[in-house]
Amino acid sequence: MKVTSPIKVRYQETDQMGVVYHANYLIWFEIGRTAFIEELGFQYHEMEAEGVVSPVVDASISFKQPIRYGGDAFVETWIEDYNGIRTTYGYRILNDKKEVAVTGKTQHVIVDKETFKPLSLRKKFPHWHHAYQQALEDNQ
Repeated sequence: MKVTSPIKVRYQETDQMGVVYHANYLIWFEIGRTAFIEELGFQYHEMEAEGVVSPVVDASISFKQPIRYGGDAFVETWIEDYNGIRTTYGYRILNDKKEVAVTGKTQHVIVDKETFKPLSLRKKFPHWHHAYQQALEDNQ
């Protein structure tokens, strides 16, 4: 299962060269991740309402070619790895010619919002767990 999210490249996302500033790709990853979760039928705010947050514990980005102001971009998002505790999302950002411009991954855990103690997604949110397992199987 992959979800594609369109992005209209805005001026404020670029540097003096008119190229998307590298840190903005992390924001685009989040847009893709949120759309992926919503496609599964869930909302981050539902998790947060139960006192749980999902921080990024690792991130990697590889730049293949620039994306420029005024163009369109597309974020493809999928679950690359999931073990009930940690979730690794994969990303490909395509330019308006559908060429791969950026690839990346982010790894997440869920934690208690107050204590930051790690929690098991499998135990705390069994419906999310089953949906993530199915999405991972669909990618293999």
